[in-house]
Amino acid sequence: MTLPPHLSVKDRHLWIGGCDAVELAFKYGTPLYVTDEDRIRANFHGYKKALSSRYQSIRILYAAKANGNPAILKILAEEGAGADVFSSGELIIALQAGMKPEYLLFNGSSKTEADHRLAVEKGVRVSLDSIDELMQLDRIAGEAGKIVEVSFRVNPAIDVPTHPKIATGLATSKFGIPAATITEAYAQALVCKNVVPVGIHCHIGSQILSVEPFAKEAQVLMEVVAELHKMGVKFKFVDLGGGLGVCYEHYGGPAPAFDAYADAVMPEIISTFTRLGISPEIWIEPGRSMVCDSTILLTKVNSVKQAHKTFVNVDAGFNTLIRPAMYDSYHEVMVANRAGEDQAETYTITGPICETGDILAHDRKLPAVQAGDLIALLDAGAYGYSMASQYNGRGRCAEVLVKGDRSALMRRAETLDDLLAAVVTPPWL
Repeated sequence: MTLPPHLSVKDRHLWIGGCDAVELAFKYGTPLYVTDEDRIRANFHGYKKALSSRYQSIRILYAAKANGNPAILKILAEEGAGADVFSSGELIIALQAGMKPEYLLFNGSSKTEADHRLAVEKGVRVSLDSIDELMQLDRIAGEAGKIVEVSFRVNPAIDVPTHPKIATGLATSKFGIPAATITEAYAQALVCKNVVPVGIHCHIGSQILSVEPFAKEAQVLMEVVAELHKMGVKFKFVDLGGGLGVCYEHYGGPAPAFDAYADAVMPEIISTFTRLGISPEIWIEPGRSMVCDSTILLTKVNSVKQAHKTFVNVDAGFNTLIRPAMYDSYHEVMVANRAGEDQAETYTITGPICETGDILAHDRKLPAVQAGDLIALLDAGAYGYSMASQYNGRGRCAEVLVKGDRSALMRRAETLDDLLAAVVTPPWL
């Protein structure tokens, strides 16, 4: 197995950054998400360098849904990132983390009136998903006596090689306005009194491991930009949406490099900008590829059971990491306190949840496992804690940030009091 540079094996223990994973589990308990700060910063700079070497005006908006821990948003804010936010909660967290309002884009196909009012109040740009939403926002902005800058999300009708539940640019997707009819939306926005169209937004999906779909997206998007430019739209930004996928299987080939992504999308964009005589910022919204490999999930072995196969029962289930149950997703598995030992047997890693589908990893070759061992699931930084639940009355686990040989909580584990904090007993009970 090929490990990324921030993970290593020393004296049969897995290390993350300059910290022993076994010691972290002992100190903070399990299950436990552990994130390497330096790896997040390195991923940010990888995107920034690849894109800004080809075009000067680049803005990276982190997809906050991937991992919304405020410490992570603060790290990225320090690097100059903005965020793609999908709720009022994500918007407020991003602002509190130090991100500038003009570096945020409020995305989503079903925003509430309260969402729109918050965006207007905070001076955040809005990505509109329908003409109906345009009219609502124009009214709300007018009531507040403010002008709101917006984009529309265009649906490019591009089929991409990813799980259908995370393919967002299909013709059948709930997101965006079809490219063939997007000009009507901009025509209506241009005559609104309280809304000004200044950008265009697109997103074709997550976990895409080929650059060709991004090149196709850029081509479709630039065709739309050219049409809208003729109509009089003054572009301040063009948002390409999500970034690259990641290779969860470390025995396979690597994911496309940042430079390969830039080589795929930038020529078409720069050519169109030059032809039109415009120079808007280029925005991208990487989430998974920004934080995924920065984080491991540590989980303790409760027992080992021999049945029709050998099950390793651990204290993290799909309440902690739902991706394997929801998407049949693959995560590399290591025995963190026996790293580097010979693989002795095939095991299936199962959680404590009362569901047959509570399986984190099927049929993995590992060193001999016994109760008390520590299992590490790699590449758990994206859509891990952010999709965790309290199912079966289990509190969500702690999150720890490491930087070099330092570690600190960035979220404590939930207690029973936390589970019951919002409960109200009806007066007749």
